Amino acid sequence: MKKPAPRTVGELLPSALPQIADRLLELHLRQAWPALVGRDTARRSRPDAFAGGTLRVTVDNSPWLHELTLRAAEITASVRASFPAVLALRFVLGAVASDSASVAPKRPRPVALTPADHADIDAAAAAISDSGLADAARRLLVTARRFPRTQAASRGAV
Repeated sequence: MKKPAPRTVGELLPSALPQIADRLLELHLRQAWPALVGRDTARRSRPDAFAGGTLRVTVDNSPWLHELTLRAAEITASVRASFPAVLALRFVLGAVASDSASVAPKRPRPVALTPADHADIDAAAAAISDSGLADAARRLLVTARRFPRTQAASRGAV
């Protein structure tokens, strides 16, 4: 007898907890929203709630609300192509919170280490007798100095 293929937890949850199916659909809609409607529209609107086949979409200002209302048939068709459970869209005016998942965090720029920084790091690592642990501590200290949390803290004690 052949074993069934592994399934993700997301596939198993709706069968185990039927009341969570709509919530998962909302989550997937929020994640796919920029791809479904375009980046500019997604910046000004967010799927808010799903009930009875209708997806409520919050729009951040009146001109965009008017624009999306005029484009409702086109957007509904786009959404229905990926999410057949969505039968209609309802646009409402409201505050659109920025989605932290869609905003890529800024990567800190590395700070060049001075000879004094290297001397401090070597002195701190030299106090560790285990060579493997000393090397690991040295790498950690170099990284901490190169990517400080704030520029003011970059030259603090190691």
